[in-house]
Amino acid sequence: MCFYPADNTPGCTKEACQFNDGLAEFKNLGVTVFGVSPDGVAKHVAFRQKYGPDFDLLSDPEKKVMEKYGACGEKMTYGKKVVGVIRSTFVIGPSGTIEHSWYGVRADGHAAKVLAALLAE
Repeated sequence: MCFYPADNTPGCTKEACQFNDGLAEFKNLGVTVFGVSPDGVAKHVAFRQKYGPDFDLLSDPEKKVMEKYGACGEKMTYGKKVVGVIRSTFVIGPSGTIEHSWYGVRADGHAAKVLAALLAE
């Protein structure tokens, strides 16, 4: 499950496309990829049509799920403290427990790092 700030922004688009590029490898490992942002369904549909991610995009406009995962809160953006979505990824195992977590990640290359961690198991 990947929490990201917004559809159609440079970093989020790059991250989604890179997860999509590795989707077959994630599926071969039994991993289902989900993207979660505060964007509404209509924005997700437009994003999917434009960039073609082949995984589910979930909407959390009130950021309730994000807050439970610690993926929303105070962060630094362009040198300023702001409150918002903290780009985060979680691998949830078959028993429902979090097996891996990454907080405050850089979008570019993150999908490859997640895949490498899963392959190393």
